[in-house]
Amino acid sequence: MFIRRIRYRESCVSEMTCRFNGLFFSNFVSNKNPCSIKPNVVHLKLRSFASFESEEEYESTSHISRISRVARTDAQEALFDYLHCTRGFHFTDADHISKNSPHFLHWLISSVENEQDVSRALPKFFRYNPINEFEPFLESLGLHPSELDSLLPRNLMFLHDDELLLDNFHALCAYGIPRIKIGRMYKEASEIFRYDYGTLSLKLKSYEQLGLHKSTVIKLVACCPPLLIGHLNKDFVGVHEKLTEIGLGNDWIGSYLSGKKTYNWRRMLDLIRFLSVAGYSGLQMRTIFEETPAILFENPGKGTFDLVGRLLKLGLELNSIYKLLLTNPQILSAKFSNNIWDAISFLFDIRMDGKDIVNIVASNTELLGAHTLNRPKTVLRKAKVKKEVLCQMIIDDPLKLLHLASTNHANGFSSSSPTNPSKFLDKTTFLLKIGYLENSDEMMKALKQFRGRGDQLQERFDCLVNAGLDYNLVSSMIRQAPTVLNLSKDVLEKKIDYLINRLGYPLDALVAFPSYLCYDMQRITVRVTMYLWLRERGKAKPMLSLSTILACSDLRFEKYFVNIDPQGPAKWEGLRKLLIS
Repeated sequence: MFIRRIRYRESCVSEMTCRFNGLFFSNFVSNKNPCSIKPNVVHLKLRSFASFESEEEYESTSHISRISRVARTDAQEALFDYLHCTRGFHFTDADHISKNSPHFLHWLISSVENEQDVSRALPKFFRYNPINEFEPFLESLGLHPSELDSLLPRNLMFLHDDELLLDNFHALCAYGIPRIKIGRMYKEASEIFRYDYGTLSLKLKSYEQLGLHKSTVIKLVACCPPLLIGHLNKDFVGVHEKLTEIGLGNDWIGSYLSGKKTYNWRRMLDLIRFLSVAGYSGLQMRTIFEETPAILFENPGKGTFDLVGRLLKLGLELNSIYKLLLTNPQILSAKFSNNIWDAISFLFDIRMDGKDIVNIVASNTELLGAHTLNRPKTVLRKAKVKKEVLCQMIIDDPLKLLHLASTNHANGFSSSSPTNPSKFLDKTTFLLKIGYLENSDEMMKALKQFRGRGDQLQERFDCLVNAGLDYNLVSSMIRQAPTVLNLSKDVLEKKIDYLINRLGYPLDALVAFPSYLCYDMQRITVRVTMYLWLRERGKAKPMLSLSTILACSDLRFEKYFVNIDPQGPAKWEGLRKLLIS
């Protein structure tokens, strides 16, 4: 195969400069070749787009002139034809690469002097100038050209020469991992692309055998590619077992995974073990993680461990620290622990004795954790006192610290105010939680349709569930009518109450026609009242679907619900006037 490729190149190219270090062939073709490309057709730069040192350098070089849609489409078709017809790539692979390597296409188009000549020039260029196929391939997997130089193989330029890479790539695709996510996997765990045939599929299956759903495994390995290196990751297995023991389902963890973050499973496991030693029961840990998942997923335990270490150095016994944690679980949140850390630093800076600091922190944990403090220099300047005086003032009355130093003292703090679990969820995380696939077209469309923060969307979603609808049914309803979640909780409750108590429809009617909630009350009231009037007179079928009543146009409604009764037009007009008045 390799010899045949060499002969192919030698028969097509008489003089050519080949750089295997991530660069393309030059397009200098001898004029002796009767099929050579004319100089005024294609001008190829010797520098590959992948060799630019930064995105800014590339942007300033390759986007000097705006690329037209026609030229881009022609370039995509030319690249597809080359990959599929000439190089023998599978249709799906060639199509994805040609449509998802924009920087590579722009580089090719910029090599053509006349942008209108792309459809003719590029096929000729591909005919006599084989390209480094790894560059558009890796870019199509989600990597930027500035990342490619260190990732390109040094002695290969044809993808089919690396059969293990392609086999493992296809194994990931077949499992359901989005191609655009595989680039990160190639960058962070390139070892998995060297596995022998069938090995990678077995590793993916091994995580399913832990009890995880396939969709959760897909999110997991896309976010944390190193999990596929070697055997099952012991830290992750430990975290999974601990979460299962405290009552969190196998796939709970998948609801909070994000491709934009990295996760430290060792620290997660250390935090769970620490809480267990501190005296937290499984039920308490479950409640904490459900209400504040950020404690587990966003730099787990860092602030808590640092604070514990500081308190130990100040002389507080470990048992007292455990008691402090049990009494004030808010310490586990990063903001709360950081505020206490800042308070300790403040007191230390004004030269307060360690024992006094411990007493103040232990007796005022909630207040100190809820307030952010100004720096000692600022407080000393405003209070016009020396450090010794300020120190004694705070020892005599610890609340003086908040009165003098707090930046948010006016806001107060209520330890009894419930924590809103959804405030830790952004809009994307909320959508993942209700079943949308990350980075899917459906997800992108939903992000544009939904208005409001993640906590607001969660509140509206919970409103429908609390009304008596099944969680999965509500998820399905939202997919049918996404704009339902753009309504406030009060509006949703009002329309549901009107449907059940005024119109007499069962709650299940919403499942069949969730768009009912999107119609304004004027339309609902007038049309349904008219329908009920006809039903009482025996002119309409009982319990017609809401879609039949509300979704049709005004002309169609009048034809089938107003004009069928001699008194219908008068009744219809009276209802409309009554509503307006």
